[in-house]
Amino acid sequence: MPKKKIALVGGGQIGGVLALICAQKELGDVVIVDIPEVEGIVQGKALDIMEARPHDGYDADLSGTSDFSGIKGADVVAITAGVPRKPGMTREDLLDTNLKIISNVAKNVKKYAPDAFVIVVSNPLDAIVYAFYEVSGFPKNRVVGMAGALDNARFRTFIAMETGLSVQDVSCIVMGGHGPTMVPITRTATVGGVPLTDILSQKEIDAIVKRVQEAGTELVKLYGKGSAFFSPAAAITEMIEAYLRDKKRVIPSAAYCEGEYGIDGYFIGVPAVIGAGGVEKILEVDLADQEKELLQSTLEKVKVTVSETGL
Repeated sequence: MPKKKIALVGGGQIGGVLALICAQKELGDVVIVDIPEVEGIVQGKALDIMEARPHDGYDADLSGTSDFSGIKGADVVAITAGVPRKPGMTREDLLDTNLKIISNVAKNVKKYAPDAFVIVVSNPLDAIVYAFYEVSGFPKNRVVGMAGALDNARFRTFIAMETGLSVQDVSCIVMGGHGPTMVPITRTATVGGVPLTDILSQKEIDAIVKRVQEAGTELVKLYGKGSAFFSPAAAITEMIEAYLRDKKRVIPSAAYCEGEYGIDGYFIGVPAVIGAGGVEKILEVDLADQEKELLQSTLEKVKVTVSETGL
């Protein structure tokens, strides 16, 4: 059986870590594509990981290039290309630059990997994934934004840190846009099946919610230059594996809604089933009135950013 092909468009911090994790999990062969100015760097990262294989015992092949034809026939394309946030910048500040980049990427993915499942990561996520969808003409089930998977992991992490319990036993969900207006659904959060509200006070839970909403900014401030890369790479890998191995994982993702939650024509964070068919289904949670209001609020923010794309 031939190995799957994973194309990573963008060979920066996220792209490099993502290539390593995909290779270690033997999800498929990996090609990293970036602009000509950094071609040597992505070739170096690919070769460096290749030379690490004897230590870990995996057989995935990796390569780096500035030629988009290198993604030809890819099963999955993960797009991290774009400029990262710097301290003081919002995700929306990146829109103009990253919109030009994603438009070019979309045309090349359509040309060389027309049957791929595409995971968009570039910020501002909700608008950039929409732009890829519009420019590429791909069906909605084969285009998804990676946001909720990361936001959810952060929510789980902070719950585990606050309770002192295993992160493996934490279950929760984050919905809405990728940013300060995201909606962690605290009512459904559990640890080993025990409601979070039975373990922590409302004040403690509120503090966790605030930290989740500002988690990306917290890391931007700590790093000083650039933004998160280890955790986004792990989140993207989770989505790639769910698709390639038909795992039917329920992963909060920026999926295209056509009536779900009363949302029509936008990509927004919802519980999505990811399997061999891509985004196979959106699960609808019966939201409380306050949760509906918060989701509507984040939707309005998404609408504004999407309108600024002009698409």
